[in-house]
Amino acid sequence: MSQATKTAGADAGYRKLIEMGIALSAERNHKRLLELILLNAKDMTNADGGTLYLLDGKALKFAILRNDSLKIAMGGTTGIEIPFPPVRLEDDEGRQNHNNVSAHVALTGALVNIADAYDAAEFDFSGTRKFDAGTGYRSKSFLTVPLKNHQDEVIGVLQLINARTPEGLVASFTPDIVPLIEALSSQAAVALDNRNLIEAQKRLLESFIKLIAKAIDAKSPYTGGHCERVPELTKMLAQAACQSDDPRFAAFQLSEDEWEELHIASWLHDCGKVTTPEYVVDKATKLETIYDRIHEVRMRFEVLKRDAEIECWKSIAQGADSDAAQAALAARLAELDQDYAFVAECNVGGEFMAPDKVERLKKIAATRWLRTLDDRLGVSHEEKLRQEREPARPLPAWEDLLADKPEHVIFRDGKDEFPAEFGFDMKVPANKYNRGELYNLCVARGTLTEEDRFKINEHIVQTIIMLKQLPFPKHLKAVPEIAGGHHEKMDGNGYPKRLTRDQMSLPARMMAIADIFEALTAVDRPYKKGKTLSETVKIMSFMKKDQHIDPDLFELFLTSGVYNDYAKRYMKDYQIDPVDVAQYLPKPAAE
Repeated sequence: MSQATKTAGADAGYRKLIEMGIALSAERNHKRLLELILLNAKDMTNADGGTLYLLDGKALKFAILRNDSLKIAMGGTTGIEIPFPPVRLEDDEGRQNHNNVSAHVALTGALVNIADAYDAAEFDFSGTRKFDAGTGYRSKSFLTVPLKNHQDEVIGVLQLINARTPEGLVASFTPDIVPLIEALSSQAAVALDNRNLIEAQKRLLESFIKLIAKAIDAKSPYTGGHCERVPELTKMLAQAACQSDDPRFAAFQLSEDEWEELHIASWLHDCGKVTTPEYVVDKATKLETIYDRIHEVRMRFEVLKRDAEIECWKSIAQGADSDAAQAALAARLAELDQDYAFVAECNVGGEFMAPDKVERLKKIAATRWLRTLDDRLGVSHEEKLRQEREPARPLPAWEDLLADKPEHVIFRDGKDEFPAEFGFDMKVPANKYNRGELYNLCVARGTLTEEDRFKINEHIVQTIIMLKQLPFPKHLKAVPEIAGGHHEKMDGNGYPKRLTRDQMSLPARMMAIADIFEALTAVDRPYKKGKTLSETVKIMSFMKKDQHIDPDLFELFLTSGVYNDYAKRYMKDYQIDPVDVAQYLPKPAAE
């Protein structure tokens, strides 16, 4: 071969190497990257076959295997499992395996070029001979190269088999090709190591995401597995939109990056709940804070009953008619029992607190009891500061049975203000909390005050603020928008930004449907029974009519069968009943 031919060949090899380096740095799919490394190495050396091993602990695991003559293609993107066991680097006693050429290269980090495996006495090729005998193949020349990362650590081994001449004859791997393969293996190792580092970072991020979500679910029995189920339902609906031939979703397709973005956003959609106090989220009765203050109220009734008995016997001792006094006592005790039962009933909460009940509650609240002990002893520093908003009353002091005291009100401070740059548009109550007893007992529906409900709703504000502070890479920039929109309504009356349908991305609108459907059907919440499929779909149909949820997505949710697929995976058998989908779909236009 002339010098000019050799030079031309070397130039072509280096050009190929440069092209290969560019391709390796651009490839993001791990399996395609493995194929790219092996196929280009085969092409550069004109090798008939090749194997790429990856280091897995103290063994080399087959990652990809190719042989043109035998038409073998395993591993990589083929989906075909390689049936060979990993090549161990050590035996059970810890002795290094230098008999196997691939293990030897992994252990030493040195390239090995063998002209004929059958003549290579320093390595054990008995397995190769057995393979050849079974296939009729002749494994001859082997070029085995270590793949080293930027820390000079072996992370894999590239093995090429049977170099071929332009005429197709088996030959040895010539020395002039070795520098190119070494350069290629170095580039490949860096690309693999970078991909491994990226995958490791993704796994770490994924673990943190699920850790946060599961911590939120574990924080309160009222959320159960919500943070885990909403992502699944959101992705099911997104998949249905991608597969739909409906013109309304024709332009909707998600790239690999966008699927990752949706996955992260849906898992973190409630991350702001870490800031919501449990005693607000889990507020089962109107007087409940850290504990249920109905016990405190009950003791005041007990005091009043004891006072009534004492007054009765005092009056008898002072000459009053015994029968009349005891009759009056019995009537008073019965009245107190009835009043307490009413207060306790109000504490439980319900659908509606009628005005006459509120008036009766105020009348009971005005009953006076005598306090003889200083109520500022033994309290926390914060509570004492609140008590000092008014002068201490001299003892003994008459107090209302149910009171709204100044110390019950917790003011807002500058720390509670929303940053203007986020564009939140929510009505903020004047006070942070109001723990007034009468104030809470008079709540018209349920157990939550205006302040409590705002605090719960504020979790989405905190979700957006928290996610906006994370340095998401460019392809994940929409995570805060997707995660933070599931409480918005299509008519602009949702929260926290009062966005309309056109101001929200399709994934954000999908998550709103998933969030509502999961909440209605969940059975792991102690305060309610999970609704059936038909009940849930009916409720959501009203929400569609009221422009709370996206009508097109709700239609897709039904026609695609996503609601039913989810039910089979996550709902109880007794919840899965027939749904007449047709009644919730637009009526066809009359011909």
